[in-house]
Amino acid sequence: MNRTIKRWTLSQRPDATPTTDCFELVDFELPPLEANQVRIKTHYFSVDPGMRGRLSGDSYAAALPLGAVIESAGIGEIIETSSERFVVGDMVMGGLGWSQGVVQIDRGLQKLDPALFDDKVRITASIGVMGVPGLTAWFGLQDLGRPKQGETLLVSSAAGPVGATAGQIGKSLGLKVVGIAGGTEKCAYVDSLGFDAVIDYKAQKTQSQLIQAIQGACPDGVDIYFDNVGADMLDAAISAMRPHGRIVVSGQIAEYNRPDPHGIRNVTNFITHRLNMAGLVVYDYAKQFPEAQAAIAGLIRRDQLIYSEDISNGIDGAPEAFIGLFSGQNHGRRLIRV
Repeated sequence: MNRTIKRWTLSQRPDATPTTDCFELVDFELPPLEANQVRIKTHYFSVDPGMRGRLSGDSYAAALPLGAVIESAGIGEIIETSSERFVVGDMVMGGLGWSQGVVQIDRGLQKLDPALFDDKVRITASIGVMGVPGLTAWFGLQDLGRPKQGETLLVSSAAGPVGATAGQIGKSLGLKVVGIAGGTEKCAYVDSLGFDAVIDYKAQKTQSQLIQAIQGACPDGVDIYFDNVGADMLDAAISAMRPHGRIVVSGQIAEYNRPDPHGIRNVTNFITHRLNMAGLVVYDYAKQFPEAQAAIAGLIRRDQLIYSEDISNGIDGAPEAFIGLFSGQNHGRRLIRV
């Protein structure tokens, strides 16, 4: 691996849906190692819709500065080390960014044990179903959703990595699970995961039709709504919530590119139905990650959890892969193989 690498930086802030000119691919000379540092060759990195907010301003973390590397989870190989924690050849997971390589201090990296991975649990799962998306589904559903066997779980963006994982975890807990996805192909995928029903939101021409479709699939109402979309879909779900229902706000992909967010209209239902609504930042559960990752791997090996990955080759296409997330082009966790 050469010391000169390519990496994507933020060249201008997007006003709405990002465009390719918001990003710049630059050459960068990696510095020599200092004490307790490692040089990493990136093998994979993720493109994540949740990063959208930080491109324009402060979000769950401070705004990404102009000229900074686009941040994301990555998997890489230790090429050089001055650290006692890692040796050359170790595979690690951490915040490597949209970059062919990085030099960084040896903290904030997780060494990946090859024994954890096999044909069912691929190494890329460490930044997917066992990384932020899967952990968001795990803690969002279990901690905020407070599921009870026999309840009804409604999941939006159910073909996406978070929604698909949340729905399958729900099934493993004895819930009735209904997914919302867009288009015949994605609905067929959700159905193949064992959801009890799936709603094609693209086939619903009006808000009232979407509400009717949710009520038809959930005739006894919704106990837990796992929200990855927001806006009109969130309002439609609120209208179907049972008393004391719980709404887990995982993502708001319909809101990220709006200059004026849609917000919530059905606020009165929070009073009449005693609803609870809460969001999460998964890093708040960091100390519990190893236990959750082991449990998720167990579900995969018992064929109770299927995961899908959408992998593109080459760092050059990262902006297009990221932008495509907002029009639903991805099918599963979207990764770049560097």
